[in-house]
Amino acid sequence: MITTSGRTPYAKARLFVVSSLALTMAGIGASLRANTATDLQRVFFDPIDKAHSAEMIANVLGLPFLGFALTIAIGSPLLDYIGMGLLLPMAGVCFTAGALIMMFAGSLSTLFTGAGVYNVIWAGALITGIGWGLVETVVNPLIASLYPEEKTGKLNTLHAWWPGGLVIGGLLGVAMSAAGLGWQVKLAMVILPAVGVIALCIGVRFPPTERAAAGVSMGEMFRELRNPLFLVLFASMFLTAASELAPGQWVDFALSRTVHMPGILLLVYVSALMFVMRHFAGPLVHKLSSIGLLWFSCLTASLGLVALSVANSPVMGVLAATVWGTGVCYMWPTMLATASERFPRGGALLMGLMGTAGTLSIRFVLPMMGAIYDNKKIEVAGGEAAFNALPQGPELERVLGIAAQTSFRAVAVLPAVLLVVFGAIWLYDRSKKPAVPEKL
Repeated sequence: MITTSGRTPYAKARLFVVSSLALTMAGIGASLRANTATDLQRVFFDPIDKAHSAEMIANVLGLPFLGFALTIAIGSPLLDYIGMGLLLPMAGVCFTAGALIMMFAGSLSTLFTGAGVYNVIWAGALITGIGWGLVETVVNPLIASLYPEEKTGKLNTLHAWWPGGLVIGGLLGVAMSAAGLGWQVKLAMVILPAVGVIALCIGVRFPPTERAAAGVSMGEMFRELRNPLFLVLFASMFLTAASELAPGQWVDFALSRTVHMPGILLLVYVSALMFVMRHFAGPLVHKLSSIGLLWFSCLTASLGLVALSVANSPVMGVLAATVWGTGVCYMWPTMLATASERFPRGGALLMGLMGTAGTLSIRFVLPMMGAIYDNKKIEVAGGEAAFNALPQGPELERVLGIAAQTSFRAVAVLPAVLLVVFGAIWLYDRSKKPAVPEKL
């Protein structure tokens, strides 16, 4: 048990466990949504409009990111008014409701007059995204409040459970497919950790945010938005998250034909790697500082993306994925921790906006990768008409392989740009004195 202001006891271990379970829930949900996308397209969207069914399922898969971004942007500044103890179990309720709506979309669309099945699935995906946003709205400032002296290390350990959830969900999906279980059963799996999150929140006290506990006013919190360094970090979050999330979503589609193995296996491997490595962030931060760790992360991520763009065998694919995974491993939680360490008066608002920037980045970068992919395949084929005339065969595979590699090479520029930004901040910190987190 810990105390805040010497009075109220908090179950530190239980709060960390429920936060970890909530992120695991989000990771499992993301994996199983991706695993069932083909089934949803075949069962519901092909009968509606087969020519545009891929676009429909892509919109559904993108909705949780939009729900996440809006929820965390709105919920973060209101966190101390609404309360962590209400919002975190509500995340479990949203994941449960979202899964049930998608599972029974066919039946629900007939119950509500005028509600097409696409709209029902759309609503289920959005509610799931709101649940995901509630998770990040709560757990990041919660851990910062519980561990003010070890924010970077503890946030990295906490966020190990996001890739941990991706691995669990990915393996569950593969195993259930092999067992012949339907897509509804796969979607239902996220309800188990959701119920666990709700149960663990019952009867437990949640602390106020670090900002509220120190008596910092809402006005002071919003004034931190004007700090130039925060604006730099906010803009940088778009690029660090894009270096991780966009290639992660693109790897199965783009690289399977170039590395000659299912790209999803690379994603599962990288997620497992990240799960292990994030537990060792604390010692690295003590040696390098948070900004120093981010600089090395950007260097390795950029090199890894270049390596993925030229990998042409399973062995080279795994080696390149290892370099890339090592680079992006620490980015998301360390960016959150850096904002909290340097601007604790910004409280949950600044951490929430960092999460919003990170999630919105995928909405910009993934379409960019798709456009680069399309433009390159047309160029290599000798024009749009020539590409459309290509039959299935080695030449088409060669053209698409070059396009895939080009899209990854383009994204490698993003973390490379941040080498200058983080390098300048790191040198400035070292020229003054060892950077220490600001304490309230």
